[in-house]
Amino acid sequence: MELITGENDNGRRLDRILRKALPDCPLPLIHRLLRQGRVTVNGKSAKAQDRPDSGAVIRIPSLKDKDAPKSAPAVRRLPPPEIIWQARGLLAVNKPAGIAVHGSNSLDEMVRSFLTEKLPPSLSFKPGPLHRLDKPSSGIVIFSTSIEGARLFTSLLKERKVRKTYLAIVEGEIKNEEIWEDELVRDREKKKTFVSPSNAAGKSAITKIKPLAVKDNFTLALAEIATGRTHQIRAQAASHGHPLSGDKKYGGRGAGGFFLHAWKLEFLEYVIEAPPPEAFREKMKEKFLHVNPNRLAD
Repeated sequence: MELITGENDNGRRLDRILRKALPDCPLPLIHRLLRQGRVTVNGKSAKAQDRPDSGAVIRIPSLKDKDAPKSAPAVRRLPPPEIIWQARGLLAVNKPAGIAVHGSNSLDEMVRSFLTEKLPPSLSFKPGPLHRLDKPSSGIVIFSTSIEGARLFTSLLKERKVRKTYLAIVEGEIKNEEIWEDELVRDREKKKTFVSPSNAAGKSAITKIKPLAVKDNFTLALAEIATGRTHQIRAQAASHGHPLSGDKKYGGRGAGGFFLHAWKLEFLEYVIEAPPPEAFREKMKEKFLHVNPNRLAD
């Protein structure tokens, strides 16, 4: 069998390339073939830790047909995503509310359908989302279009060098800026996040709240998060007495679901903004007549 590495395989460990390229081949078999010197790169016996360059020819002469890589399943043609920014091997998409990031008929499928035939072939790299948003939420999701882009953004997230600002409608009146610092605990069975009452034994969560408009016991606010915990804004808002309006899972009242929009993302020299969806804009006009959705930062 012969495999040829692509641009996004460049510099990756050989064993990792083979694991991705041969998902149906048992991992012990891959390592055994490498140990026995039966895998060659450009005609020379290769080791697991070798890092082939782009265009390298990998040969595995003893691989059985049943272990050979299957043809990639055809990606279904889906409506194109709303692309709002692209650079450095990264793609920013404005996710509609009601669409999951992963799974069937997801944003991931939409983006992969859009990128079909636009990216160079690769044995080990597949484009994908680098963080998540709840299905009911809307706004910016960053996708990788190269391995270097994925490594860059992932490292920035780990170093907390990505600044995320959300737009939210919450219950109650918040008249001044607030900083919420809590320890969050995730209940995987209930799929719900709680603020630890003892402020210990959880994961640190920091959210800065800036009110934009207050009316009739509701607040339109910007929520800037310094951490990225699951359901962070929803759980902290509820714990601090201001659940998202309509977020019944966290004690919010009202029908029609909640409004939480990932509005701005900042990292390195980039500032990316995603316009709120029409339903969110209409809700802002309904509850806060004087707010101009196009001038949220003013």
